[in-house]
Amino acid sequence: MPTFEQFRDRVHAFRAEGKKIFASTSFQGHSVPMLHMLMRIDPTVPVYYVNTGYLFPETLRFRDTLRKLLGLNFVQLRPLVPKSQQRNEEGALMYSWDPDRDSYLNKVQPMERVLAEHDVWINGVRADQSDARKRLSVEQPAAYGCLRYHPMLDWNARMVHAYIKEHGLPPHPLEAEGYLSIGDMPSTRKAMEGYDERTSRWYGLKKTECGLNTELVANKTDNG
Repeated sequence: MPTFEQFRDRVHAFRAEGKKIFASTSFQGHSVPMLHMLMRIDPTVPVYYVNTGYLFPETLRFRDTLRKLLGLNFVQLRPLVPKSQQRNEEGALMYSWDPDRDSYLNKVQPMERVLAEHDVWINGVRADQSDARKRLSVEQPAAYGCLRYHPMLDWNARMVHAYIKEHGLPPHPLEAEGYLSIGDMPSTRKAMEGYDERTSRWYGLKKTECGLNTELVANKTDNG
Protein backbone atom coordinates (compact mmCIF):
# COMPACT_ATOMS: atom_id res chain seq x y z
CA MET A 1 0.00 0.00 0.00
CA PRO A 2 1.46 3.37 -0.97
CA THR A 3 1.98 5.42 2.17
CA PHE A 4 1.69 9.17 2.52
CA GLU A 5 5.48 9.37 2.24
CA GLN A 6 5.46 7.38 -1.01
CA PHE A 7 2.70 9.58 -2.41
CA ARG A 8 4.65 12.69 -1.41
CA ASP A 9 7.93 11.40 -2.83
CA ARG A 10 6.32 10.45 -6.14
CA VAL A 11 4.72 13.87 -6.57
CA HIS A 12 8.02 15.56 -5.74
CA ALA A 13 9.78 13.30 -8.27
CA PHE A 14 7.28 14.25 -10.96
CA ARG A 15 7.92 17.91 -10.15
CA ALA A 16 11.70 17.42 -10.27
CA GLU A 17 11.30 15.85 -13.72
CA GLY A 18 9.43 18.93 -14.90
CA LYS A 19 6.14 17.07 -15.27
CA LYS A 20 2.89 19.01 -15.44
CA ILE A 21 0.56 17.42 -12.87
CA PHE A 22 -3.16 17.55 -12.22
CA ALA A 23 -5.58 15.61 -10.03
CA SER A 24 -9.26 14.85 -10.41
CA THR A 25 -12.13 14.30 -8.00
CA SER A 26 -15.83 13.54 -7.97
CA PHE A 27 -16.22 14.88 -4.40
CA GLN A 28 -17.31 11.53 -3.01
CA GLY A 29 -16.53 10.85 0.61
CA HIS A 30 -13.85 8.30 -0.26
CA SER A 31 -12.05 11.00 -2.30
CA VAL A 32 -11.32 13.07 0.79
CA PRO A 33 -8.17 11.25 2.04
CA MET A 34 -6.40 11.72 -1.30
CA LEU A 35 -7.38 15.39 -1.41
CA HIS A 36 -6.23 15.88 2.18
CA MET A 37 -2.88 14.26 1.42
CA LEU A 38 -2.51 16.35 -1.72
CA MET A 39 -3.06 19.47 0.38
CA ARG A 40 -0.21 18.34 2.64
CA ILE A 41 2.06 17.51 -0.31
CA ASP A 42 1.44 20.27 -2.86
CA PRO A 43 -1.73 22.38 -2.67
CA THR A 44 -0.84 24.09 -5.96
CA VAL A 45 -1.76 20.99 -7.99
CA PRO A 46 -5.01 21.82 -9.82
CA VAL A 47 -7.90 19.45 -9.04
CA TYR A 48 -10.35 19.11 -11.92
CA TYR A 49 -13.95 17.95 -11.65
CA VAL A 50 -16.70 17.65 -14.23
CA ASN A 51 -19.93 19.43 -13.42
CA THR A 52 -22.17 17.39 -15.68
CA GLY A 53 -25.28 19.37 -14.79
CA TYR A 54 -26.61 16.31 -12.95
CA LEU A 55 -24.65 16.57 -9.69
CA PHE A 56 -26.54 16.38 -6.42
CA PRO A 57 -26.91 19.75 -4.67
CA GLU A 58 -25.32 18.05 -1.66
CA THR A 59 -22.23 17.28 -3.76
CA LEU A 60 -21.83 20.92 -4.76
CA ARG A 61 -22.17 22.00 -1.14
CA PHE A 62 -19.60 19.37 -0.15
CA ARG A 63 -17.25 20.80 -2.80
CA ASP A 64 -17.57 24.20 -1.16
CA THR A 65 -16.91 22.68 2.26
CA LEU A 66 -13.75 20.98 1.02
CA ARG A 67 -12.55 24.10 -0.77
CA LYS A 68 -12.72 26.08 2.48
CA LEU A 69 -11.22 23.26 4.54
CA LEU A 70 -8.36 22.24 2.24
CA GLY A 71 -7.67 25.37 0.22
CA LEU A 72 -7.18 23.37 -2.98
CA ASN A 73 -7.65 24.79 -6.46
CA PHE A 74 -10.80 23.04 -7.70
CA VAL A 75 -11.24 23.63 -11.45
CA GLN A 76 -14.68 23.07 -12.96
CA LEU A 77 -15.15 21.43 -16.36
CA ARG A 78 -18.41 21.48 -18.28
CA PRO A 79 -19.71 19.25 -21.10
CA LEU A 80 -19.05 20.66 -24.56
CA VAL A 81 -22.40 19.47 -25.92
CA PRO A 82 -25.43 21.25 -24.38
CA LYS A 83 -28.25 19.18 -22.91
CA SER A 84 -30.58 20.51 -25.63
CA GLN A 85 -28.54 18.42 -28.10
CA GLN A 86 -28.62 15.33 -25.89
CA ARG A 87 -32.30 14.51 -26.40
CA ASN A 88 -33.97 12.03 -28.74
CA GLU A 89 -37.06 12.69 -30.86
CA GLU A 90 -39.30 12.07 -27.85
CA GLY A 91 -37.36 14.62 -25.80
CA ALA A 92 -35.76 12.09 -23.44
CA LEU A 93 -32.26 12.93 -22.26
CA MET A 94 -29.45 10.69 -23.45
CA TYR A 95 -28.73 9.04 -20.08
CA SER A 96 -32.05 7.18 -20.36
CA TRP A 97 -31.45 5.64 -23.80
CA ASP A 98 -27.68 5.66 -24.44
CA PRO A 99 -25.85 5.80 -21.09
CA ASP A 100 -22.44 5.05 -22.61
CA ARG A 101 -22.67 7.96 -25.05
CA ASP A 102 -24.03 10.11 -22.24
CA SER A 103 -20.99 9.27 -20.11
CA TYR A 104 -18.65 10.11 -22.97
CA LEU A 105 -20.20 13.51 -23.70
CA ASN A 106 -20.68 14.55 -20.09
CA LYS A 107 -17.59 13.10 -18.40
CA VAL A 108 -14.94 11.71 -20.72
CA GLN A 109 -14.89 14.37 -23.44
CA PRO A 110 -14.52 17.32 -21.03
CA MET A 111 -11.52 15.58 -19.42
CA GLU A 112 -9.73 14.77 -22.68
CA ARG A 113 -8.41 18.30 -23.14
CA VAL A 114 -6.98 18.27 -19.61
CA LEU A 115 -5.07 15.05 -20.28
CA ALA A 116 -3.69 16.49 -23.51
CA GLU A 117 -2.31 19.48 -21.58
CA HIS A 118 -0.68 17.54 -18.71
CA ASP A 119 1.89 14.81 -18.13
CA VAL A 120 0.57 13.15 -14.95
CA TRP A 121 -2.99 12.53 -13.78
CA ILE A 122 -3.41 11.81 -10.05
CA ASN A 123 -6.57 9.71 -9.79
CA GLY A 124 -8.00 8.32 -6.54
CA VAL A 125 -9.52 5.04 -7.76
CA ARG A 126 -9.32 1.94 -5.55
CA ALA A 127 -9.05 -1.66 -6.72
CA ASP A 128 -11.76 -2.80 -4.31
CA GLN A 129 -14.41 -0.59 -5.94
CA SER A 130 -15.08 -2.69 -9.08
CA ASP A 131 -13.69 -5.44 -11.31
CA ALA A 132 -12.56 -2.86 -13.88
CA ARG A 133 -10.51 -1.05 -11.24
CA LYS A 134 -8.89 -4.28 -10.05
CA ARG A 135 -7.17 -4.41 -13.44
CA LEU A 136 -5.50 -1.03 -12.99
CA SER A 137 -1.89 -0.51 -11.88
CA VAL A 138 -0.52 2.16 -9.57
CA GLU A 139 1.04 3.80 -12.63
CA GLN A 140 0.04 3.20 -16.21
CA PRO A 141 -0.38 5.03 -19.51
CA ALA A 142 -3.45 7.17 -20.07
CA ALA A 143 -4.79 8.76 -23.22
CA TYR A 144 -2.90 11.54 -24.99
CA GLY A 145 0.49 10.49 -23.63
CA CYS A 146 -0.48 11.30 -20.05
CA LEU A 147 0.49 8.99 -17.16
CA ARG A 148 -2.15 7.88 -14.67
CA TYR A 149 -0.98 7.71 -11.06
CA HIS A 150 -3.26 5.90 -8.58
CA PRO A 151 -1.88 6.48 -5.06
CA MET A 152 -5.02 5.04 -3.41
CA LEU A 153 -5.30 1.90 -5.55
CA ASP A 154 -4.45 -0.59 -2.78
CA TRP A 155 -6.49 1.14 -0.10
CA ASN A 156 -9.83 -0.30 0.99
CA ALA A 157 -12.96 1.23 2.48
CA ARG A 158 -11.86 0.49 6.04
CA MET A 159 -8.57 2.32 5.52
CA VAL A 160 -10.36 5.28 3.97
CA HIS A 161 -12.74 5.54 6.92
CA ALA A 162 -9.85 5.22 9.39
CA TYR A 163 -7.98 8.09 7.72
CA ILE A 164 -11.08 10.27 7.71
CA LYS A 165 -11.63 9.58 11.41
CA GLU A 166 -7.98 10.14 12.34
CA HIS A 167 -7.88 13.55 10.66
CA GLY A 168 -11.41 14.66 11.57
CA LEU A 169 -12.49 15.05 7.95
CA PRO A 170 -16.15 15.52 6.95
CA PRO A 171 -18.27 12.86 5.21
CA HIS A 172 -20.33 13.48 2.11
CA PRO A 173 -23.82 14.48 3.36
CA LEU A 174 -25.54 11.69 1.39
CA GLU A 175 -23.54 8.92 3.05
CA ALA A 176 -25.79 9.18 6.11
CA GLU A 177 -28.74 8.40 3.82
CA GLY A 178 -27.22 5.13 2.56
CA TYR A 179 -25.33 6.26 -0.54
CA LEU A 180 -21.85 4.73 -0.90
CA SER A 181 -21.02 5.62 -4.51
CA ILE A 182 -22.29 9.08 -5.40
CA GLY A 183 -22.23 10.40 -8.95
CA ASP A 184 -24.88 12.00 -11.11
CA MET A 185 -28.46 11.97 -9.88
CA PRO A 186 -29.81 9.79 -12.74
CA SER A 187 -27.15 7.09 -12.27
CA THR A 188 -27.03 6.91 -8.46
CA ARG A 189 -29.10 4.95 -5.99
CA LYS A 190 -28.62 3.79 -2.42
CA ALA A 191 -26.22 0.93 -1.76
CA MET A 192 -27.47 -2.65 -1.78
CA GLU A 193 -26.33 -5.05 0.92
CA GLY A 194 -23.87 -7.68 -0.29
CA TYR A 195 -22.72 -5.77 -3.39
CA ASP A 196 -19.65 -3.64 -4.02
CA GLU A 197 -20.17 0.10 -3.87
CA ARG A 198 -20.20 0.61 -7.65
CA THR A 199 -23.09 -1.86 -8.21
CA SER A 200 -25.60 0.80 -7.18
CA ARG A 201 -24.59 2.95 -10.14
CA TRP A 202 -26.56 2.69 -13.44
CA TYR A 203 -28.59 -0.05 -11.76
CA GLY A 204 -30.09 -2.55 -14.23
CA LEU A 205 -27.97 -1.33 -17.16
CA LYS A 206 -24.95 -3.67 -16.76
CA LYS A 207 -22.78 -0.59 -16.37
CA THR A 208 -20.63 0.44 -13.40
CA GLU A 209 -18.08 2.84 -14.95
CA CYS A 210 -18.52 6.28 -16.53
CA GLY A 211 -15.55 5.86 -18.88
CA LEU A 212 -12.95 7.96 -17.08
CA ASN A 213 -11.34 4.79 -15.75
CA THR A 214 -11.86 2.65 -18.85
CA GLU A 215 -11.69 4.84 -21.97
CA LEU A 216 -8.93 7.08 -20.61
CA VAL A 217 -6.55 4.29 -19.61
CA ALA A 218 -4.61 3.10 -22.66
CA ASN A 219 -2.77 5.42 -25.03
CA LYS A 220 -5.11 6.54 -27.76
CA THR A 221 -6.37 9.76 -29.30
CA ASP A 222 -9.82 8.66 -30.38
CA ASN A 223 -12.26 7.99 -27.55
CA GLY A 224 -15.40 8.25 -29.64
